Amino acid sequence: MEKECVEEINVNRDPKFQEIEFNQSDRDGLYKTIFNRRDVRGQFKPDPIPKDVLARILQAAHHAPSVGFMQPWNFLVIESADVKDKIHSAFMKANDEAAAMFNDEKQHQYRALKLEGIRESPINICITCDRDKAGPVVLGRTHMNDMDIYSSVCAVQNLWLAARAEGVGVGWVSIMEESAFHNILGIPEKVIPVAYLCLGYVTHFNKEPELEMANWRKRLPLTQQVYFDQWQNTRSAEDDPLMKEVDKHQDFSLRYK
Repeated sequence: MEKECVEEINVNRDPKFQEIEFNQSDRDGLYKTIFNRRDVRGQFKPDPIPKDVLARILQAAHHAPSVGFMQPWNFLVIESADVKDKIHSAFMKANDEAAAMFNDEKQHQYRALKLEGIRESPINICITCDRDKAGPVVLGRTHMNDMDIYSSVCAVQNLWLAARAEGVGVGWVSIMEESAFHNILGIPEKVIPVAYLCLGYVTHFNKEPELEMANWRKRLPLTQQVYFDQWQNTRSAEDDPLMKEVDKHQDFSLRYK
């Protein structure tokens, strides 16, 4: 028994390990950031983002989890007005094509939406996925080949949350032909442009997601999104303690808004 205690103390003192505790204030800050993250389109201000702020945001993105620790991302920072103009032109072409895919009523609603802030935002960032960066065989990607792409999306989320905590707005522009990113930004064909993001300080953050406020879609209830053991195998709050808590805490996000 005494030997086990000594070994436990030695493990806790091992420099490879760390004991980081998160208090309630830390948790509140995390949830506050998550529940108040917004996709920003039309309220960017021209104020520049200080380099130290942008560096911290990029560091957060770079510390995202990645399968096999492959870190497949790169961050292409765009400041040039000329490059932004070319990206914006490509967006407008794709946006017109997208609008035509909806029926008349939905198309009218679609065209009324502001879906980008490419030229208004002081910084654009294209997050890419270099599929060859970690070599031909990657731990964790041997049977699910797209894990590098999913890992890059984790970097997008880290960047978005860090930016929100810094008071910086982010908008994701996805209405674009992928070839436009390759042609305009010089991205090699084997490298995938995962996310084109607009960053900048804003006049305000919306209380709710803009598409929800515009009645485009509503947030689905979490109770409908949880399955157990098999696809679409649901449980009710009366039958399952987890679902009882999910139902009980359905307004949890409102504490932080």
